Amino acid sequence: MINDYETNTSTSSSGEGFNQSSSTVSNDDAISKLNDLIEICKDGQNGFKEAAEGIEDSGLKSTFYEYSQQRSEFVGTLQELVRSLGGDPEQSGSVSGAVHRAWIDIKSAVTGKDDEAILNECERGEDYAKSAYKDACAVDMPSNVANVIQEQAAKVQEAHDHIKQLRNSRRASSSTSA
Repeated sequence: MINDYETNTSTSSSGEGFNQSSSTVSNDDAISKLNDLIEICKDGQNGFKEAAEGIEDSGLKSTFYEYSQQRSEFVGTLQELVRSLGGDPEQSGSVSGAVHRAWIDIKSAVTGKDDEAILNECERGEDYAKSAYKDACAVDMPSNVANVIQEQAAKVQEAHDHIKQLRNSRRASSSTSA
């Protein structure tokens, strides 16, 4: 039996080798890419949670908890996609994510829970997530998988832009009050 996710969606005009625009990735490759996104979303979930716990501003605290919850939901959806492809979903964040979360803790302690510093770190984490989603969107995934990745990528971009706007407004207000 041929696996639908491993068949070509169209053939290249030259008929040569793998081309992302003409061939859907194998199940194993799709599962690997989804597991990468699961790790990144778990990192974001934990990073936003730690940022919320390290900040005094109730509005930012609420925003960070909301983004943490959003990433948790992303993880659940991605894990279901992995299972639907016959794979075992990733259960933990990445090693680099653990380093990023530790950096937020250190930055919070050193700067006395400086809102702008925490926002900078959250934006940096979102830059990493944006890049990972951009890479995943460039891969020719099965349509149901591609749709989910594109929807999540748009929400990651929105979160990034919101955090950047919050950081910039904090920066502007602190420079006018100085």
